[in-house]
Amino acid sequence: MTVGHSAGEAPPPYSTASVDVRRLPGVGVERDVLAVEEPLEIRIEGRPVAVTMRTPGHDEELGLGFCLSEGLRPTGARVPADLAANTVEVDAPGFDPARVQRSFYTSSSCGVCGKGALEAVAVEAAPVVSRLTVPLVLVASLPDRLRESQAAFAATGGLHATGLFDADGELACLREDVGRHNALDKVVGWAFLHDRLPLADSILCVSGRLSFELVQKAAVAGCPIMVAVGAPSSLAAELAADRCITLCGFVRDGRANVYTEPWRIEG
Repeated sequence: MTVGHSAGEAPPPYSTASVDVRRLPGVGVERDVLAVEEPLEIRIEGRPVAVTMRTPGHDEELGLGFCLSEGLRPTGARVPADLAANTVEVDAPGFDPARVQRSFYTSSSCGVCGKGALEAVAVEAAPVVSRLTVPLVLVASLPDRLRESQAAFAATGGLHATGLFDADGELACLREDVGRHNALDKVVGWAFLHDRLPLADSILCVSGRLSFELVQKAAVAGCPIMVAVGAPSSLAAELAADRCITLCGFVRDGRANVYTEPWRIEG
């Protein structure tokens, strides 16, 4: 099942907004389309635990993916009973508020203490166990396949995307968002709702670079291969090696730089 839009289709109406723009050189004013950015408050048991700036849509998936990546154990997500706008309520039995505070502190400290960040992820995500191997030609095709399905990016030029592909290169789910982390959280949330975690036989492809946080989310989701058109950071590569994830950067024109676990890429 493919979930997403092709670039030839109109993006969802809630993901874009029209504004006036003056294009220079010139004197005329035209209408332009921008990506929508609004806050989303994530609640657990009615208690606000995070606010993220996101593109509206698939908020339940975003809430679930966020909580999973923070080491929580959500069971579901829904619109809150008070129908508050830009809010999602996540069900997480046994929720410990102090756990989220510690996790946020670790995330904010990643640039200061890489060792502490790696240790925090090790607690929440076991090394990925998967014998998945795929040919280079398939890996090299994924960024273009991702781009072809980015309807909102085609309209605005202002959105990141994450795509979940199977071992044959078929797109299972695509999500776009102004935040690269949100796009991946939405895909992980979708996989959770469709009982597809861990993603041991899947590939994640992202539209930009590979940061530590994105690799962290892939590790929690149990995904063995990550593909990106951009570069990984040093800590992203270190984490991928530690969690046995194959990290492919600069994937374009039939080529790829494989930074970790290269045995999964044939040719």
